Formats: sequence, C-alpha cells, structure tokens
Amino acid sequence: MNNINHTHSSTCGCKNEKGDPLFTTAPSAATQKALNYCESNLKNEYENLKKLVKIPSVSLNGFDENEVKLSAEATAETLRNAGLENVEVLELAKGVHHYVYAEWLHKPDAPTLLLYAHHDVQPPGREDKWNSNPFIPTEKDGRLYGRGTADDKAGIIAHTAAISAYLKTMGELPVNVKVIIEGEEEIGSNNLAQFVRSHKNKLKADGIIVTDCANVDSGIPSITTALRGLVAVDIEVEALDHPVHSGLWGGILPDPVIALSHILASLSDEKGNIKVKGILDDIRPLTNEERTHFSKLKMENIARGATGLLNGLPFIAPESEFAERLWRYPSLSINAIQSGSKKLVSNIIQDAAWARVSIRIVPDMKPQDILNKLTKHIEMICPPGFRLKVTSESASNWWSIADPKADVYQIAARSLEKGYAHTTQFIGCGASIPFVQPLSDEFGGIPAILVGVEDPYTNAHSENESLLLSDFKKSILGQIHMLADLAKYKKS
Repeated sequence: MNNINHTHSSTCGCKNEKGDPLFTTAPSAATQKALNYCESNLKNEYENLKKLVKIPSVSLNGFDENEVKLSAEATAETLRNAGLENVEVLELAKGVHHYVYAEWLHKPDAPTLLLYAHHDVQPPGREDKWNSNPFIPTEKDGRLYGRGTADDKAGIIAHTAAISAYLKTMGELPVNVKVIIEGEEEIGSNNLAQFVRSHKNKLKADGIIVTDCANVDSGIPSITTALRGLVAVDIEVEALDHPVHSGLWGGILPDPVIALSHILASLSDEKGNIKVKGILDDIRPLTNEERTHFSKLKMENIARGATGLLNGLPFIAPESEFAERLWRYPSLSINAIQSGSKKLVSNIIQDAAWARVSIRIVPDMKPQDILNKLTKHIEMICPPGFRLKVTSESASNWWSIADPKADVYQIAARSLEKGYAHTTQFIGCGASIPFVQPLSDEFGGIPAILVGVEDPYTNAHSENESLLLSDFKKSILGQIHMLADLAKYKKS
C-alpha cells in the first residue's frame, strides 16, 4: 500500500503522498486531557470489552435469544458508565433483538453525530478450529481472541472510550452525540428500516460515524467509501420423503444432492465470474481515476497471509484487479451446503439437499432485481420433477460516498492520522452494513464516516476472530480527535 512504512509522531510536520500536511496543529487542552486519560485508562477499556465478549450474543435463529438481550443490557451499562444520558434498551417488537440508545446533547451550536456499532455476533463456527474458547477472551501475541472482539464489540468500546475520555476529564463533549447499538446486524438488519421510521426524531443527526469496518492493513487507518450489498437465498431440492439404502435403490432413483450440485455449478465459472443471465447489466463503471488507483494497490501478500490460501493455489484474479473485484464488482459465494450428517454418514441416497447462496452486489445493481434473476436461474436449471424451494434470506443494498474529497471526510481522515500516526487510506469494502444507506437517506443524505478496528488478520465471521490491541488503542485516539475536529464541521 502507499506509505505503508511511513510513521511519525503526532506533532511532526510530515506530509502525505499528495503533499497535504498530516498534522497541522497541536490538540486543544481539552483534547489533550482526553488523550492522556485514554492512555492511562486503556486497561479498563480492555476489561470493558472482555465483559461484552463473554456474552454469546449470537442473533441467528436457533441460538439463545436471551443472551442477545443480556448483551443489550450489558451494552447499556457500558454506555451509562461512560457518562452518556437517557440510556434505553429498545424493543421494536416481540421477537426482534434489542437495540440500545444513549445520548449527550448539551452543545446547541455544535453538530450532532450519530455513533453506530452492533452488539450481536456471528455463531462461533467449528469449535475444534478455535485455539481458545470463543467466548472467553484470550490475549496472545498482542491480539485479543474471541467472537466479537473485533466485530463489533470493539466498535462499541471505541465509541464509549472516546466519549468517556472527555466526560471524565472535561465534563462535556466537543459535539452532541447520539449512540445506537444494534442487535440484529449479523442477520441482515431486517427490521432496521422500521426501527429508523419509529425513532426518526430520536436518531436525527448531522452525520454518522460507523465503527464496523476494517483497515486496509495493520496500523494503517482507513475510511471506507463504498460497501457492497447482499442478496442471499436458501435452495432446497427434495426427491424422496426419506433417505433410502443406496445398494437397494441406487441406479434408478434421482439424487437430490447431484441435482443441487448441478444448480450450484451453473452459477459461476472456474474464475468466479457469475453466469446468471442479466446479473451484470447494471454495474457502475469505474472512473479513470479509480481504475488507475485500484490497479496500483499491492494487496496479494496481505490477501494470502490473511486468508491462508494454500501454497501453489493461485488467486482467481490478477493482483491489478484485486481492489476492483473486492470493492466494486459482484461476487457469488456458496456459504453452506447440507445433506445428511458427516458424523452419521452411511450408504444412502439422501432425501433432500440444501445450500445457502449469496451475491455481494455493487453500485448500481438493484437488490430485488438481482434476487429475481437469481431465483429465475435456479428454477430454470433445476432438473424437472424435483421439489424445489427457493427462499429469500437477504436483499440489502450497496452504499457509496458521493465525494470522498468533501470536507467532512477529509476532516475525519486527518483525525485518524493523529491517532494512528500514519496516512489515512480511502478504501472500499466488499462486505455489507445494511444500517448505513437507510439511515443516511432518512435524514437527507447525511454523511456517514465508516471506520473500524479490524485488520486483514482479524478473521471476522470465522474461527479465531481477533483484535490487534495496538490498533484498538489507535482507533480510540483517532476517535477522540475526530469528535473534536468534527465540532468545526459545517453542513453545506
């Protein structure tokens, strides 16, 4: 990456690759006190994070929903302890996981920022692949391991630690803040639009800071300028009303697993190119500036180290296309397949087979249109006579910044540079955060600043998820600066 080895103190006059000064002024006395408090209080913030991680707040159906409620209550306590006011655990409807809200609104002439994170987590995955208990946070080699350590309970603490640093030293914040911590982000935020409409006045703000993204590499602050959306379906193919002996019936019966395999194989080619008719028609082309910038990014070593790709197995795209493929091009994944049991396998023909298929979509693809085209393709490819069921699981939209050069994003970039002592990178993200688009739109397109504490080695959504503690500290310092610097931001 550009400037990957460029580091310096927070008071130097260094410039980034464009010649712009990284740090032009020393922090105010109030900000310096907050920074000093953060440095001295870091161990307590680590403990606050560990308390949240110990709660297995998996929001997926089939897991204990009471744990998600306990997580919401623990999050509310964390917000109160930070000094925030009017803390509430909000239940939208029966069966919807709880949101948590808090605020500090005592600066009538300053902007109001909505700070977002989520307290629900992914399932732990394969327990035998974890090197430690996923819900007992474990420190090793400068990283904190556990489900939710980075995604996204660290995002909660990044907010509260920055807020606490001001309120515990100065008794006030540079800006007004509203904090919303979601409880169903990992299952698609399906009730988010209704939640925003129900609490529009409560959530109204001048800008959003979302702490649920990743940095392009360890120690390099990054602002995400684009997110892919997500369209996902469950496919179930049924042939029999029960499994049967393959020795007695094999050779005359249709096999639902083979039928499902044909469907899945038809979705993409060996290079990962999606083969569903019409699905690539509405992709927004890159600008010449984007294409030039993307092609220069050196990402192969990061990608190989972060993913553990087998030696000798090539990537399915050249390095010059990595950024475009990850951030601005759709991708299709088979997230899970099930038929029978690996532990109880026997010589049978299965009665049915199931798979989850997802497509990450980009500007200007339309979620419902992609869902319809994917469903139609599956129905067309499925061999006749099988009982086919295609169920929509997600259809969330993409999001992108209109102009990363706008003042608010440049202010945020300079703030992060003060915390990380490194040039900020503007990057895309191949993941989805359904929260961003509807909330920004609901309030007239207010700016959303997407930052994070993850790095390429975090393993979010996989086993051995971890947080680089040095970057966690830097992210908090960056947010302390950001709260002060955005106090000067004036909406156009």
